[in-house]
Order: sequence, then structure tokens, then C-alpha cells
Amino acid sequence: MRQKVAFSALMALLFNLHFVNSFADEDWTDEQSKQVLSKTLRVHLAPDLSQLSDGERAAIEYLLEVGTIMHDLYLHSRHIDALQAREVLVGPTVDGLGKDDIRRLEELFWLSKGPIVTTMSNERIPFLPVAEETPGKNVYPWGISREEVDRFLQSHPESSSSVMHLRHVVRRTNEGNLQRDMETLALHPAIDELHPGLKDRLARLSGADAPGLYGLPYSVAYAPQLVRAHRLLHQAADAVIEEDPGFARFLRNRARDLLTDDYEAGDASWVTGVQGNLNAQIGAYETYDDALYGIKAFFSLCLFVRDNERSDQLAKALGEVQRLEDSLPYESTRKIPDRIPVGVYNVVADFGQSRGANTATILPNEGYLTSQYGRTILVRGNIISDERIFDLARNAFMAATSEIHHADLAQDGNLYRTFWHEVGHYLGPISTRDGRDISLALGRTSNALEEMKSDLISLFAVKYLRKSGFYDERQARAVYASGIRRVLAKNRPRRDQDYETMKLIQFNWFLRKGLLRFDEERKELVIDYSQYHNSIKSLLASVLELQGIGDESSAEEFIDANTHWDETLHAVIAAKLRAAENSRFIMVTYEAIAGPHS
Repeated sequence: MRQKVAFSALMALLFNLHFVNSFADEDWTDEQSKQVLSKTLRVHLAPDLSQLSDGERAAIEYLLEVGTIMHDLYLHSRHIDALQAREVLVGPTVDGLGKDDIRRLEELFWLSKGPIVTTMSNERIPFLPVAEETPGKNVYPWGISREEVDRFLQSHPESSSSVMHLRHVVRRTNEGNLQRDMETLALHPAIDELHPGLKDRLARLSGADAPGLYGLPYSVAYAPQLVRAHRLLHQAADAVIEEDPGFARFLRNRARDLLTDDYEAGDASWVTGVQGNLNAQIGAYETYDDALYGIKAFFSLCLFVRDNERSDQLAKALGEVQRLEDSLPYESTRKIPDRIPVGVYNVVADFGQSRGANTATILPNEGYLTSQYGRTILVRGNIISDERIFDLARNAFMAATSEIHHADLAQDGNLYRTFWHEVGHYLGPISTRDGRDISLALGRTSNALEEMKSDLISLFAVKYLRKSGFYDERQARAVYASGIRRVLAKNRPRRDQDYETMKLIQFNWFLRKGLLRFDEERKELVIDYSQYHNSIKSLLASVLELQGIGDESSAEEFIDANTHWDETLHAVIAAKLRAAENSRFIMVTYEAIAGPHS
């Protein structure tokens, strides 16, 4: 009864939220909170910053403030009620809820990056009285369908470049929205000047015959926050200009990028000029949260301190990259840059889309930028080397596979597979065969195929890296074992889960090609390593072909054909994984910033 009373109290405090009446009938219970949090591994990161100068330490403080802005923008972009719900949680005590109740809700909010939690059965549901999640999140009109947007674009193709822009929100055309956006441009003349013609375009949208939707640059939609971030980035640059001019130039360029929504200047200086102790991923890049089209970028910031020794070690491995590109199973004439920026870093703090236990990143993503300037690879050393996180992987691998394979998995195998996964994003086609952007051409399927391509390249490379002497036999086997661990699923994936979907495709392909065999009697997987390379090559060829063709419907058919789930096989392995797990989720906190209920 106390839970019902408490939930009613929360409901009363959240009465002004936009769609609170659409909240599910079944209230989230404290028992459900306890269940999720009991399966959550807590990892606290506190890297050594003693080697940093006073200027670098000052820059970190400014960047942490920018991170807070990026995180608020991410929460708002992801859910229409997120920021108001968080204010209620950290505000006055709610009648009927004790300190422990609030603490658990705060932890769930931190873990879930908002008020929608992934349950033990892999469902996405609200744990606070807020609106149900929608595919377009809050970067499109809340609750809009893809069919409505498609119909609009068919009638108004001239609006496509703005509505489908990577860093534009989509608004409904009404006087309230237009007036607010015109007022924003008047209040921020610098942004107005950086977007010539935008004010006139908005003015023309008034009237009964105006089209129903319009795209608006993030810099206008979030002007006060991004203007403040712009100032803080310049202050951070001033702090390190003498000792690290490359990083300072990047910060200044990125400050301007946030007001233009064009990241070319910042990305060019980031990829080619940042080599000091500090590095940072700043801005709106990844599109995984957009389940409507897969094209809208969401804000993030991740602050790094370089591990020079491990960075130099991995950099030496990149001499094989051109040979690897030439060996991929597609027609390639690409010349890979001689210098690929790569670093192993310790994470100081992260915010927004980048927050969590992600082990590595490669950016930028836009094809025209990668073809001109390349990309930078950021391996998160203090996450990928954490023994507690690796123990989760080892437990799962041992639960699913035959005992004869248990010794195959090793932590350095996961490191190398992750590293070559990121290198894999460097390789393969950068546009469709008829010259279109792959992400736009493949739409919702793009992220799953791109991630699968890189997974496969990391495993395809094993044969060549073993031959060159980079791997010894044990390391090669460890990378292969890590590739099998990668595709084991504890629940049937939802179609909006790009990573989990592409893992299931690999798992099914490996079974079909004989790389994996399900032992019916022992209910475990047996690996035939002799089938590894050819199995990888055949699936990689299919993925590269889909990227080259660039047809979303063909990609959807491929995904549908390879994501079947058998209750007598997949579900059996999933049950064994769940039974063996100590933790399902990972909550990362940081010494540099306050965590939940701190």
C-alpha cells in the first residue's frame, strides 16, 4: 500500500508533465527497483591526475561544467519529461517515500540515463510517472510516427535537408514554436549571423498554408545552454594554450561548432592535432537513441587522460591496416591514411550518450569528414581493463560454452578485439556504390550493419595479424573467444537494440556455418575454430554488399531473415547466462563528479 501512496505523491509532483496521463497502469514497485539494482555492478573510476599541470587541471574543471550541460541536453533530447522528473527526485522529500526509496530511484535514473529503465526481461518501461518512451524521443515532435514524417517529406521534398539533418530537431509548424524560435534568434544575434537565411525561412512558415513540420538547428533549439558551453570551452582552451596548443585549438573550434552545427573545424583539429595528456569527445555524434530514423545525433562529453605506454603499443599494430583493407571481401580501391590517431585513455568522467561502460569510440562518423581527415580511436583503458567487468564476460562465456573452451577467453583478447573493432570502422566502403551517404541510405538499419561490419573485421583480421607476428597463438585464440562471448544474449533482443540485433545475426550465422554447434545433450556451445575465418568472411561479404547497395528494404529483409530465436536453443543458452550472472547492468561513477545520492 505504501508504494501506491508514494507513487500518488510522485504523480502529484509531476502533474505538470506533458503526458503523465499516458503512464502505464501498473505502477513501478520498490521490489522491481531492488531487483534491477541487485543485478547492477558498481564501478567507480578515479584515475591518477597527479601528472597533470595546473593548467590542465583548470581545463578539466571547465570541461566538467560543459559535461553537465551536455548531459542535461541528452536527458532532454531522450525524454520529454526527463529533466522535470529529475528535479522532483532531487527536490523536497516526497510524502510516503523514505530516503532509501528515493536513493534507489536516483540510482535507477543514473543507471538508465533518464526515467525509462531496461528491465530484467529486456523491456523498456518508465519507473517514474512520466510519458511512455517513443521511437523519435524528444528530437522529433513527441509521439510522431515515421509514416507521418514520410508523408510530409513526400509532399515537401524541399524540407528534407533540414528535417533529416543530423543536428536539427524537428518541430511542428505552429505560431508558438515559430515565435519562440524567432525570439531565440533575436536574443542571440551571434547564432543568427552563423545561420544566414534561417530567420527569413522561419518567417515564411507562418500562415495557414505553411508545411506541417520544420527542422531547426540544435544551436537554436538549445541556444542558452550551447552559448554557455561555448564560453566554457574557450576558458578551457585558455588554460592549456601554452602547454597543449593542439588541444586548445580543438576546444576553440569545437566551441564554434556548437553554434554552427557543423563540426568540420573541430573534427579536423581533433583528428590531426590532439596528442597531449588530455582529450575529450564533445558534442552530438552518435545516433543510436533515434529509433525513428537512426539519423539524429545525441549530445555527449567524455573526458580522458592519455595512457602513453599502452597508446604507443597499440599504435605499432596499425602497420597492417592497408593490407587488411585490401583483403576485405569487396572491391576496394581505398587508400587508408598512414597515420591513424589512436590512444588508450583513462576516463575522468563522461556525460550524456557516452556515459556507461562503453570500452572504445571512433569518431567522427560523417563520411565526408572521415574521407578528408580520418578518424580518431579512443580506447577506454580503465574500463576495458577493469577486472570486475571482465569477470562478467568470463562468467557468461563459461556458462554457455563447453569446458574445453573455458581457458580460451583472456582479458587481452577483449582489448585487442575492441581495438580492431574500432579500426574496423575505418575500413570498408565510405559511401554506397552510387555515391550516397551509407547512413542516410540504410536508415534504421545503418547502425546495426556498421557495428556488425566492425565486429567482423576485428575477427577477420586475426588470421593476418597472427601471420605477421602481432598475435601469438594464445592471443589469437583469446580474440576469437572474445568474439564468441560478444554474441551471447541473455534475452531476445528488441529490434530497436542495434548492438544486440547485430550480435544475434552473428550468433545465428556462426551456427549455420558450423563455427558454433549446440550440444543438445549438455546444452552448451562447442566452438570449431577451424571454421572461424571462413564463417566471418562470408558474413562480412554480405554486410559489405548491403552497405555498397545502400537499400534499406534489402537490409531489413536480411536482418529479419537472420534474427530468428529458437526457444529450444537461444532461450536455453540465455537461461544459462542469466543463471550464472552476478550482475546484468553496470553503473559507472566518477571521482571527478557527484554520483547518485552523493
